[in-house]
Amino acid sequence: LDLLEIARLERALERRPGLAQRVFREGELAYAAARARPGRHLAARFCAKEAVAKALGMTAWELRDVEVLSPAGGGAPEVALHGAAADRARQLGGTVRISLTHTDEQAGAVAIIDRDG
Repeated sequence: LDLLEIARLERALERRPGLAQRVFREGELAYAAARARPGRHLAARFCAKEAVAKALGMTAWELRDVEVLSPAGGGAPEVALHGAAADRARQLGGTVRISLTHTDEQAGAVAIIDRDG
């Protein structure tokens, strides 16, 4: 589980123009850019990255190792793992699943490892 004040991330992205490219992958940025308030959607994705790292028990990893995918036509978000996160998921077995949420002020995500499939 991870929670974040959306405004906090929005301020950080304003202060550091290159931060978005260091944290998010191109598809995540494109998805958020197509929304009325991109920061809200990026904050939820940031939370998902943190929640996945916690579920995997990661101590050393890159934020871009966890990518939130938004299926065409809607549906539940999915996760693509890269680098150290992918290696750790293979060690543990199972599939990482996430759920995202946000209000006007807060964003959150939950991640679990589904060992049944």
